[in-house]
Amino acid sequence: MLKVGITGGIGSGKTTVCQIFERLGVPIYYADQRAKELMEDDKQLVADIRREFGDEVYDAEGRLQRKRLAEIVFNNEELLVKLNSLVHPAVFKDNQSWNEVLARKGYPYTLKEAALLVETGSYLTLDKLIVVSAPEEDRIKRVMERDQATREQVLARIKAQMPEEQKVKYADYIIYNDTIMELVPQVTKIHLDLTNIN
Repeated sequence: MLKVGITGGIGSGKTTVCQIFERLGVPIYYADQRAKELMEDDKQLVADIRREFGDEVYDAEGRLQRKRLAEIVFNNEELLVKLNSLVHPAVFKDNQSWNEVLARKGYPYTLKEAALLVETGSYLTLDKLIVVSAPEEDRIKRVMERDQATREQVLARIKAQMPEEQKVKYADYIIYNDTIMELVPQVTKIHLDLTNIN
């Protein structure tokens, strides 16, 4: 079974593209969503986070206080790296177990959706990489609407990420999410290609 990654910059339309793959019956591992769940459900990871960042990052019911944790790490590069060094291996292990189950069920491939597949180097553990690309203006508009954010806030977030033209250099497949190219035919073509590789 092939392990395929799907990534793209903020507002590129990764979620929309993933929904099309899901309609084609492709299992999708949403890494960022799963990381949030593991930070509350994975006993070892919870213990590690408490040890590094203090018990106050969890409430009495064991729910992660995301805002509190964000305040601690996001102005401190060293602590952010530390947090990632705890979370990423837990997500990797969880994703491996997930893939093993699906391989036994006979799926030709699975998708792992994550914003930072290239930046973290985790794309190297995958067989193929899909990058969703979109014009910057479209991305800005989408994120402004989705997050009720100002143009300046969105631009700051885009600038904090790896530039799209750099990201596409790592891609085996590029999906263009603009007004010219239709998404469904692009996804279908990749799906047929990935299904026929094995």
